[in-house]
Amino acid sequence: MHTPITNELDGLKQQLLAMASHAEAAVNRAVEALVTRDLDLALRVKQNDEVLDRFEVEVDELAVQLLSKAPLASDLRFVTVAMKISQNLERVGDEATKIAKRARDLSKEPPLKINLDLPKMAHLSLELLKAALDAFVQRDPAAARALIPRDKEVNALNKQINRQLTEQMMADRESIPRCLHLMIVSRSLERIADHAKNVAEEVVYLCEAQDIRHAGKLGTGSDSARIAQPANPAP
Repeated sequence: MHTPITNELDGLKQQLLAMASHAEAAVNRAVEALVTRDLDLALRVKQNDEVLDRFEVEVDELAVQLLSKAPLASDLRFVTVAMKISQNLERVGDEATKIAKRARDLSKEPPLKINLDLPKMAHLSLELLKAALDAFVQRDPAAARALIPRDKEVNALNKQINRQLTEQMMADRESIPRCLHLMIVSRSLERIADHAKNVAEEVVYLCEAQDIRHAGKLGTGSDSARIAQPANPAP
């Protein structure tokens, strides 16, 4: 349904999508810098973090302007969800900066002879983020609910990588500093998937007016059972 502020809401959505594109690019560049041991690329990722900070400020300013116009309940949900998605995207940028910092430090050290699935982990995390944003654009709560359990795939990879790095540190004490850098990278990639999950949960709230963030902790039953049962959309 069109409202008097429909065009402004669309502008807010477009600003969010531009921010998401920058966040995704930052993660891809950070991981590339890590894999290729490219010091210059790692430094550029860190420098570009300010772009995402500016996006977050701009989104917040647009949102405040829209809130002052006393929108309908559905529009109000959209604006508040947009602000929360913006916060998550800014934090994705922070994680990209952390990865770039570790890539910078590791580029100055001999490479570890260990095969880690960090690129796969990055791909999965960004795939979840893109799927969550697509669900936001399409206002598709079913798609959002479907991707939430996939966060466990990234968690499993993080555990696997940590086991490999722990074994490496036990076998070679001189590798400990480098292994710790890589553990931080893995943790950052896991956090990016967590932010994707957060975005998906916000999509469900936007479409159904139901907060599912802590459903399993606040009541009985499993998370998956609650996630699988959509509520009736609120007006």
